[in-house]
Amino acid sequence: MVRLADLEEPERSHLGVIPCPDFETQPWVTGPPLQQRRVAMISTAALQHRDDQPFLIGTGSYRVIADDTPDKDLVMSHISTNFDRSGFEQDLNVVLPRDRLHEMAAAGEIASVGTYHYAFMGSTDPMAMEDDARALAGHLKADGVDSVFLLPV
Repeated sequence: MVRLADLEEPERSHLGVIPCPDFETQPWVTGPPLQQRRVAMISTAALQHRDDQPFLIGTGSYRVIADDTPDKDLVMSHISTNFDRSGFEQDLNVVLPRDRLHEMAAAGEIASVGTYHYAFMGSTDPMAMEDDARALAGHLKADGVDSVFLLPV
């Protein structure tokens, strides 16, 4: 990850003044031991199926990615020229490490992998994501997921 001080102007100034929201509640909770947890992932890499509607700037929408979706069927729809896609192009696990998660399940480090994973576009104001994030939480609960890896990209 690049440091703010290493960016060129005007990007450094632009990013330096973006407000970071403060949320009144703290949803962090304890849960069962890791070996008993069902785990899913939420990435901010703007991943989607090839035939999905592309992400739009400023919306808090998300895309659903079935765990068994072939890597070749996923694309990244970040539109920023500042976003480096080279790692994703070489290995999806850089932005959605499904292989690592399945290795953890096979080794007994976690109980199971969720049926679905989810993707947002990371260049979105977190406040614009709140309603969709609450809906997504319901989907995670319905799938029996009790732990989520958040993958900021």
